[in-house]
Amino acid sequence: MVRFKNRYMVFEVLLDPNKDLKTDDPIIITQYNVSKAIKDSILLNFGECGFASALGSFQVKYVNPITKVCIIRASREDYQNVWAAITMVRSISNCPVVFNLLDLSGNTRACKNTALRLEGLKFEQYKLMVGHYLPDNFLTVVREK
Repeated sequence: MVRFKNRYMVFEVLLDPNKDLKTDDPIIITQYNVSKAIKDSILLNFGECGFASALGSFQVKYVNPITKVCIIRASREDYQNVWAAITMVRSISNCPVVFNLLDLSGNTRACKNTALRLEGLKFEQYKLMVGHYLPDNFLTVVREK
């Protein structure tokens, strides 16, 4: 008996920089939104047969709405079609987006490490941007949760 093998892809969702977040409705990236956009793209670009073959193991495993990092699982045979369909996604909930592939691996451990490292770097950037607006006990409160 042969084990079923998957590929795991770590993507960063880049929002449109020209979108005015103060006046427009904020976009919230969720597993459902990302999954629906990718499935629609697979169906549009590869037809019903490609959609059915890719849908067997396709799953959005993780989405962080703050750092816009997501982990997507696809079968080893169909990951290239899923990757191509993700590349062709242009909007999520009527907000223009671009997906940036950060890591492609065969197990969840490597993807998790990449996502954690990236989220740590983004959190450091957020701390630098916010700067003196953070309260002194903020890091201890975050670590306790």
